[in-house]
Amino acid sequence: MNNQFTAEERKEIIALMNREIIPAIGCTEPIAVALCVAKATEALGERPEHIEARLSANVLKNAMGVGIPGTGMTGLPIAMALGALIGKSEYELEVLKDLTPDAVAEGRRFIDEKRISVTLKQDITEKLYIEVEVKAGSNSAVAIISGGHTRFVWVSRNGDTLFNEQGGNSSDNTQATTQRDPELTMRRVWDFAMTAPLDELRFILDARRLNMNAAYESLKGDYGHAIGKLFRSESERNIMGDTLHCQIVGMTAAACDARMAGAMIPVMSNSGSGNQGLTSTVPVVVYAEQSKASEEQTIRALILSHLTVIYIKQSLGRLSALCGCVVAATGSSCGITYLMGGGYQEVTRAVKNMIANLAGMICDGAKPSCSMKCASGVSTAVVSALMAIHERCVTSVEGIIDDDVDRSIRNLTDIGRDAMTHTDAMILHIMTNKS
Repeated sequence: MNNQFTAEERKEIIALMNREIIPAIGCTEPIAVALCVAKATEALGERPEHIEARLSANVLKNAMGVGIPGTGMTGLPIAMALGALIGKSEYELEVLKDLTPDAVAEGRRFIDEKRISVTLKQDITEKLYIEVEVKAGSNSAVAIISGGHTRFVWVSRNGDTLFNEQGGNSSDNTQATTQRDPELTMRRVWDFAMTAPLDELRFILDARRLNMNAAYESLKGDYGHAIGKLFRSESERNIMGDTLHCQIVGMTAAACDARMAGAMIPVMSNSGSGNQGLTSTVPVVVYAEQSKASEEQTIRALILSHLTVIYIKQSLGRLSALCGCVVAATGSSCGITYLMGGGYQEVTRAVKNMIANLAGMICDGAKPSCSMKCASGVSTAVVSALMAIHERCVTSVEGIIDDDVDRSIRNLTDIGRDAMTHTDAMILHIMTNKS
């Protein structure tokens, strides 16, 4: 198979994947807020007496009901307190990995003393926006993350700019992230996954290691709604069986169970979401193991899955009213289709089948029941792959599907990014006005 990519083009795509596929501990929205607090605290140079976070609606929605690793608590206040007390911005989405029981106790006191406030940032269009201001005495510092979970665009102290994305940085340890992403299409995603030298792609095995470990660790405990254990229990096997399909769904849900419940287990995220990383990894790995795929096939399937997710998220955006499992499960369906012996044509069918089925699944925040949505997405991924292999594909006379796979993807992302904006506002309204 000829490699149609130059060495420089391959380097750009791999750099993109390395930016988007990174380790994370805990749900990425509250952890990103903790990261922003840590950066502001470092700029302040002393322990803050008060912390205020001003957040976009999507960040607030995803941070309200999810467990914070190692704390036994949910939501933003404890994440923010710990970001100030033990957070290190150099750890990025593992910002709280130095957590100790003493730090949790101190964080609880910080909350009880009413030192933390959270408000909705008004009049912004960016859906991923985090602005944190910390104060101690007469000193204050501000840090802003925008457009990406680790993408700092502003840091200041007492009104003096320390860093801004446009003007550069006065210190050595912060870099502007203005690099332009390489242009992708579904065809380029496929060609890259199939033709890039194998040694350049082995980094994706770290995702296999971390995310499968999360699934196995989850099965040892009792996390969230324990959807994964439900699929693996003896009594339920009498109902659902012990099929490869059930193993794929069960292991993926298990990993999501642990993550959403706040387990102190690192996962490999994709495009700023741990659940997206899990859903684009675990189904592919389980199918590869059970079908005795070679290491090369496994690597190329994982690259295909993860890069498909990155490609779709480029037009969808980091956060939206569309559940991320729709995108991630589409990636895993592509990987599974390839492992079933499918080529590019079959993979495009799988993508169209996924879009036809799961378009419109809403995101109503990060929470333990996200594992149920991941299970639904992954189950559909297997069905879509099987349909594709048997030359079954939703056609362009049906719904939002177009003959062109890239146009079908744009139809999905246009709906999730633009048309569901009012849905997003209503979801947040409902979540914040429960009796």
